[in-house]
Amino acid sequence: MPDEPAARPLVIAHRGASGLFPEHSRSAYAAAIDMGADAIEPDIVATRDGVLVLRHENEISGTTDVASRPEFRERRTVKVVDGVRARGWFTEDFTWAELRTLRTRERLPGLRPQSAAHDGADPILRLDDLIAMLDAAPREVGLVAEIKHATYFDAIGLPLGELVDDALGRLGWRDDRRLTIESFEKTVLDDLRRRGTGGRRVYLMEQRGVAADERARYGANATTYAAERRALSSLAERVDGISISVGTLMAGVDTVDPATPGVLRSGIVERAHRAGLQVFAWTLRPENRFLPAPLRRTGEIAARGDWMRWYTSVMRTGVDAVFADHPDLALAARSAVGPRS
Repeated sequence: MPDEPAARPLVIAHRGASGLFPEHSRSAYAAAIDMGADAIEPDIVATRDGVLVLRHENEISGTTDVASRPEFRERRTVKVVDGVRARGWFTEDFTWAELRTLRTRERLPGLRPQSAAHDGADPILRLDDLIAMLDAAPREVGLVAEIKHATYFDAIGLPLGELVDDALGRLGWRDDRRLTIESFEKTVLDDLRRRGTGGRRVYLMEQRGVAADERARYGANATTYAAERRALSSLAERVDGISISVGTLMAGVDTVDPATPGVLRSGIVERAHRAGLQVFAWTLRPENRFLPAPLRRTGEIAARGDWMRWYTSVMRTGVDAVFADHPDLALAARSAVGPRS
C-alpha cells in the first residue's frame, strides 16, 4: 500500500471503478486511478497455461462475450467449484492466447446500464497488465489482490500461491509495500507467507458458511467463518487483517460513543484491533438495491439512495479500509467524515 493518508479508511476500488465501467476492465482501473483511489482490487484466477488473469470468477459467461463466440461454443461445460455447480465457460479451459481475444461486459446490465454501454470496449487483462498501469500511475496506488478458488485450482494442477509469488517476483512487486493479498482461504495465505511473499495478508470472511479449504481438509468438522470471528486472536498469528461484509460490520455496531461524537462503536472492529488485526469492509454501493431499507429512496432499484449516510456510517466504525464500486463517492464520504484523531 502507499503511505496511508491522515484520513481513514483507505478507499479500495472494487474491481476498479466497477460501478461505471465493466469490472476488471482497463477503463475501470484507469478511472479508479484518476479518481484518487488508494488501491485497486483485482480478482485473480488462472488460464490453462498458468497465466494469471483478472476475473471475478473463473466462470466468465457473465463478464465477457465468450457466449457469443462460435469458436468457443464447445467449451461450455458444467463444473463444481467450491461446492457450487456452475454452467458456462471457465478460464482454466483456455490458453491466454485464446482469452485475450475476448471482450469485457457489464455483469449487472439491468442495474448499471451506464457501465453496460461500454460492453466490448476492453479486452480481458492479466495481472501483469494491471501492475504495469500501477507502475505508470502519476502517484502511488496500492494493489489489493484477491486470490480466488485456491483449493480448486490446486486440485487441477494450477497452484495459485506459487503462480502469484512467481508473478510478483518477476514484476518487482514481491516485497512492495503497496501490496496486500487477500483470500477467502487461509491455506493460500499461509503458503505465500512460507514462500516469503511480502505485503499484508488479509483473510476474507463470509457472514456465514465454511471456507473451501477448511471444508476440503476437515469436512463436517470444519470451522465456520462465524466461529473464526469469535477467535480473532488466533487469526492474528496467521494474517494481518480480516475483511468482512458491510452487513457483518454494521451488525456489530451497538452504540454511539458519547465521548467521541460522530464515532460508532463496533464490537468486531474493537475486538480485531485489540488482537492486532486491521479490518477491511466490502462493498460500498450507492444503488437502492444494496442499501438498508430506511436509506432507499423512491424509484427503481438502480436509483441511488442515501448513499452518503450509509457510507459515512460505515466509515465512522473505525474500519481501516473500505471497498467501493464508485471510488469517487467513497472518497467524498471520507472527506465528509474528516480525518481521525
